[in-house]
Amino acid sequence: MDFLISSAWAQNEAQQGDIWFSIMLLVGMIALFYFLLIRPQSKRAKEHRQMVEDLTKGDEVVTNGGLLGRITQVGENFATVEVANGLQVQIQKHAVANVMPKGTIKELENKKGK
Repeated sequence: MDFLISSAWAQNEAQQGDIWFSIMLLVGMIALFYFLLIRPQSKRAKEHRQMVEDLTKGDEVVTNGGLLGRITQVGENFATVEVANGLQVQIQKHAVANVMPKGTIKELENKKGK
């Protein structure tokens, strides 16, 4: 019987070392996920939120659906975008994917005409 008890004590000490290793491995995995996934995603969300807040009349934008146009009106939640001469659509401001440099529309029209 003493034979079984002593091996149980030895097994308990070995498991304590494994527990610390497991805890350190778990902490390392959480840190890895934070720095590789969570932090960059929250940074991109913050940049998009700032871009949406800074939208003004005359900005040339591309929407999530791929429409390229010039903003003619900006409201609190919606913006009116002119996508062709005389054709205006209303979009949610959060649907703007990117603000293009000034003159992008004219440059594309010139390329199309050639």
